[in-house]
Amino acid sequence: MPVHPARRFDISMPLYDGMPAFPGDPPFSSAPAHSLSRGDAYNLSSLRFGSHVGTHVDPPVHFLPGGATIDEIDLEALNGPCEVVEVPPLVGSVGPADVAKVPPGTSRVLFRTKNSERWRERLQFFPDYVALAPAGAEALRARSIRLVGIDSLSIERDPSGRYPVHHTLLGAGVLILEGLLLGEVPAGRYRLACLPLRLRAGDGGPARATLESI
Repeated sequence: MPVHPARRFDISMPLYDGMPAFPGDPPFSSAPAHSLSRGDAYNLSSLRFGSHVGTHVDPPVHFLPGGATIDEIDLEALNGPCEVVEVPPLVGSVGPADVAKVPPGTSRVLFRTKNSERWRERLQFFPDYVALAPAGAEALRARSIRLVGIDSLSIERDPSGRYPVHHTLLGAGVLILEGLLLGEVPAGRYRLACLPLRLRAGDGGPARATLESI
C-alpha cells in the first residue's frame, strides 16, 4: 500500500500594504529604509503594524488586567495535534452544535467557516463575518480546549462592546488564534505549528501558522 507524504498548509495571512485590518486597528505599512536600487549595499525595510495584524494570537492580557502576556504564554498550547472542524456555509455563527463535532480529547480546534471561501476570492475585510457565539465559547470552555482558532480577524462580533467570547475563553486560559486562511484545508486531524512574535509584555502576537496532515 503506497504511503502518502504528509501535506503542509500555510494558514497565515500575508503581510503587505493594503492588507485587511480589523476596523480601528493600525494598518500594516512597509517602506524601504535601505535599497539596492538607490545604491545602498543591501535591502532593508521599515515596518509599522499593530500587535493584532493578520494571523495572530490573543493572550489573556488582551482583555484581562494582569493576564499572561504573549511572551509568557505556554507555546505547547499552540503546537501539536489539532482538529479542523467544518462549519456549514449557512451557519451564521459557531455554536454548541458545531463544538459538538470536535472529537473527544481534542485540545486544539480550528473552525473553518464560509469566511475562508470569501478570503480566497479577495483579501478584504467584511463586517458580516462568521464568528463564535457566546454559547459556543461556553461549550468550548466546558470541553477544556486549550486553543481555539477561526478564519476571521476577530473571533467574535459583539456590537455591545462587552466581548463575552473573549472574556469566556481567555478567562479560562484558552488561547485564541485569529486571522487564519483555511480555504484549502479540508476538515480533519492535523499537527499545528504556530509561533507568535516574542513581544515583551505584548497584548497580541502576529504569528506564522502551518498545519501538517497526520
